[in-house]
Amino acid sequence: MYSSRYLQLDVFSARTGGGNPLGVVVDAAAWSDAAMQSFAAWTGLVETTFVLPPTTPDAGYRLRIFTPAREIPFAGHPTIGSAHAVLDCGIARPVDGRLVQECGAGLLPIRVESEGDARNLFLQAPAARVLREDPLDEPLLDAALAGSTRGTLPPAFVEGGRRWWIVEFAGEADLRGWKPDHAAIGRLAAATDSLGVCAFARSRSPDYELVVRALPAGVGIVEDPASGAANGLVAAWIAHAEPGGALARGYRVSQGREIGHDASILIRIERDRIWVGGRTRTIVSGDVYW
Repeated sequence: MYSSRYLQLDVFSARTGGGNPLGVVVDAAAWSDAAMQSFAAWTGLVETTFVLPPTTPDAGYRLRIFTPAREIPFAGHPTIGSAHAVLDCGIARPVDGRLVQECGAGLLPIRVESEGDARNLFLQAPAARVLREDPLDEPLLDAALAGSTRGTLPPAFVEGGRRWWIVEFAGEADLRGWKPDHAAIGRLAAATDSLGVCAFARSRSPDYELVVRALPAGVGIVEDPASGAANGLVAAWIAHAEPGGALARGYRVSQGREIGHDASILIRIERDRIWVGGRTRTIVSGDVYW
């Protein structure tokens, strides 16, 4: 039997219960691969993470990330949430305002701003590249976007750790009221080896500048309530297409309301670096026996 401290977190939440849930097994050095996978399947969460001692002095801790079906090298909200757990449990401390996480994607810097309930954590998004701009010759994209009204920027196919189709809608109401054809998005994802469609719209709200909806039908998820990696690629496309625009240095994102969540994600753009961050709340703190 394995016995460890366990936290269940609400990542990127604008209100309690509004973010993306995450399970974190804090002291998992003794856990086997099979035990990690079986526990992740039992939690039923989109991701469960396991915190381990680092294998290099350059990192403060090592992280393994599991979906209910398999291990993955990197994901945004598990990284942010796990950093929150590491700080709260005293496993590592920031040096010059940063943590360094070791994971399947390498060594990732995490910026720590403020403390306590006001603390924001920022992940440096993986470098992104635009694979295709304005793909007018992609009929599957047109089918996936049926019923939508396009915005200022053309659609783009962007890669940064994962591949997404990034699409701007004409306005917040258009995006929030859109009824996606998930089967069509799934066909697009399968044909282009991507996760699916991440759509955004500009907003006049005083609380956020962008609304985002992430639809990763390529991995069997209908809609993601708060996606750090996808938001990093949206920011990369905006920075590429509008380097002198109003959003070129960063903005605030609202995501998840269409599926009963309420996430708040912060974007910072610094030259060729994009930071994706926000706050995490601890909802459950206790022990796991597995």
